[in-house]
Amino acid sequence: MKKKILLLSGDPISINSEIIYKTWKKLKNPIKKKIYLVSNFNLLNAQFKKLKYSLKMVKVKNINENIKGNHLKIIDVHLKFDRPFNVSQINRSKFVLNSLDLAHQLAGNGEVSGIINCAIDKKLLGQKKIGVTEYLASKCKVKNHSEVMLIKNKRLSVVPITTHVDVRHISRKISSIKIINKTKTAERWFKKYLNKKPKIGMLGLNPHNAELRKGSEENKFIIPAIKKLKDLNINIKGPLVADTLFINDYKNFDIIIGMFHDQVLGPFKAIFKFNAINITLGLKYLRVSPDHGTATKLIYKKKAKEESLLECIKFINKFGK
Repeated sequence: MKKKILLLSGDPISINSEIIYKTWKKLKNPIKKKIYLVSNFNLLNAQFKKLKYSLKMVKVKNINENIKGNHLKIIDVHLKFDRPFNVSQINRSKFVLNSLDLAHQLAGNGEVSGIINCAIDKKLLGQKKIGVTEYLASKCKVKNHSEVMLIKNKRLSVVPITTHVDVRHISRKISSIKIINKTKTAERWFKKYLNKKPKIGMLGLNPHNAELRKGSEENKFIIPAIKKLKDLNINIKGPLVADTLFINDYKNFDIIIGMFHDQVLGPFKAIFKFNAINITLGLKYLRVSPDHGTATKLIYKKKAKEESLLECIKFINKFGK
């Protein structure tokens, strides 16, 4: 049997407990035996009761403790809370950071196949403009901007060169070396795990690629990076124009690389909705998460969809070491 799968319950104020419950009900027993959930036992139990869910759970001291039966195994992380969906921001933040640090330690030591974290509000990570991708990349001491946020489904993958950056700062965060290293990371991953040399399309930054004007980001950074990548025998085409690519031409590529978050995630979600998973490449281990947020407006409504978390579990079970 492969190593354990580590699942993090993520932000306490979210639809995560609902999704975990719905996912658990759909999993087959051999997969259930591999899963350990990093959470707070009392909070999760209280949230399940509030949602009128019934699920057998058991606390375990560590990842090596085996339990007979198919109970949901909880590695308990301390959390102070008032009511099931009422937790202060400071306590949420401590809980999330402690959960991520524990996951990083276990995955870094090779004790689990990979990490799956449910949705987390980025303000809980304690630093401005970072998400889980950047947090774990910092923990892993990733160099030269080679970590990659890859949003993937069976039909297409997209990668933003800059991630959680305000629009006014994007052009200052782009460089040829960053484009080259992130593209190389994504291409290597496709070849290693999917046994496929991917067709890559790279977008420009400006409308109509700034007509390739002298001094534009396209001429300064993007075109030189594409030339270098072609010299490395990477199958890449660009710079492509963002406003028309996602009408139909995206179907010609395995990966679309854009310069900023919403340039690729916006059209991707318009086409595929939430049919995708979020994978962090370039770490010492595999990390994935469902491709949706905390969706606090859906708490209590029982309308949350579990498909993305199910795909995350299938992914780690298939590709985890």
